[in-house]
Amino acid sequence: MEILHVFCPSLLLITVMKCSAAAPAMYALLKTSNWRDFHIAQEYLDKYYMQKGKHQVGEMATGGSSITRKIREMQAFFGLQATGNLDYNTISVMKRPRCGVPDMANYRLFPGEPKWKKNTLTYRVSKYTSSLSHAEVDKAVEMGLKAWSNAAPLNFVRANTGEADIMISFETGDHGDSYPFDGPRGTLAHAFAPGEGLGGDTHFDNAEKWTMGTNGFNLFTVAAHEFGHALGLGHSTDPSALMYPTYKYQSPFGFHLPKDDIKGIQKLYGPRKSGAEGPKVPQNPPTNPSGPSNPDHCDATSSFDAVTMLGKELLFFRDRFFWRRQAQLTTNVWPNTITGSFPQLMGNVDAAYEVAERGVAYFFKGPHYWVTRGFQMQGSPRTISDFGFSRKVQHIDAAVHLNDEKKTLFFVGDEYYSYDEAKMRMEKDYPKGVDEEFTGIKGKIDAAVEVNGFIYFFSGPKAYKYDREKEDVVNIVKASSWIGC
Repeated sequence: MEILHVFCPSLLLITVMKCSAAAPAMYALLKTSNWRDFHIAQEYLDKYYMQKGKHQVGEMATGGSSITRKIREMQAFFGLQATGNLDYNTISVMKRPRCGVPDMANYRLFPGEPKWKKNTLTYRVSKYTSSLSHAEVDKAVEMGLKAWSNAAPLNFVRANTGEADIMISFETGDHGDSYPFDGPRGTLAHAFAPGEGLGGDTHFDNAEKWTMGTNGFNLFTVAAHEFGHALGLGHSTDPSALMYPTYKYQSPFGFHLPKDDIKGIQKLYGPRKSGAEGPKVPQNPPTNPSGPSNPDHCDATSSFDAVTMLGKELLFFRDRFFWRRQAQLTTNVWPNTITGSFPQLMGNVDAAYEVAERGVAYFFKGPHYWVTRGFQMQGSPRTISDFGFSRKVQHIDAAVHLNDEKKTLFFVGDEYYSYDEAKMRMEKDYPKGVDEEFTGIKGKIDAAVEVNGFIYFFSGPKAYKYDREKEDVVNIVKASSWIGC
């Protein structure tokens, strides 16, 4: 299980001190023969279970009773059998990368219970990560904050410029707050408790692989946890709580705070009244709007990002929208928002295809893909490496499933791959050049779909009807004609 590490600078971290005088007492409690385990245990207890302001050297040197008490505190915090011995399970927990906040207080709130003196807070993402698009980061942040505002009378307003209450940024190494990041894995993020200056600010390590799914570190999961700290919460001892120190993937869709987190946030801010909405605070317009509110589906210059069959319908994706139509009819075609029908996709789609005989469809976005049955998402997103793509392939331009052959063609730039759906593996000798196999297609392939045995390629504003028996294009029409224009 991957572990979340959160440094909370408002809690002064205890300096790790290694005391040779404690070695005999500590080693006597060690139930393994590994001296490295002794050093791990000593450092762990020094850092997370010594009283702030006491002399760690003296406490560690007092003998086995003090050490045993600290081990028992640690074991109790993590729900282990409180034997006072450094057994295998205890050492295993100690070896996990973890949060920098001491556990010994067993608190849900920061000391002194710091909280915001207002209920409407501004937030701003000042530095983005290269792992995700700006839109994906913005969405993860928005959902992370909403997890808390659903339970407490808090309202969050996004700012695009200037100073905000909660400044959010992706940083690398030493970034000026005395809590440098340590590269991949290790410390993932840290947040400051409510207050002036750095209060509420939340930093993520840009060296991590941030994702919207399960491969890597899910940004929503970490952000929601961090925002709990930014609002005044410390760690919980409840393993099911969002504020538990260890990372566990949480799906943002349909997420509800566990009871322990609700209890903690409502102790600070009170409950949110049923049906209450926040004040209508004007927000700055987005700097990079992702698309028009009412798309012109008959725009003669536009193509589609993806096209697929889904049951008995054809779906055409462009930017934040998609159009549905019966395979044989082009009337009554209206735009739908992708987030309204496929909220997990959160925006534009790169490619899509359906395997009708299995009743599933695949949607691709960047290095990830989602599986659906009809309009119902099945599980969490996965990485396209599942299909056998090398790491250099980070997105797919188009995909088309060939029903008779049970093969799926993936188009990436001027090359294409062939995936055997029956054997569930990429075929050898690929990729090949698109122009080697598909003559008559001009330009980059944006989308593709098979209908009645023909492959229709969408490239720019044109749609090419490709006859596989003749191995040539037999017709060219406007792409927009497919949705009634």
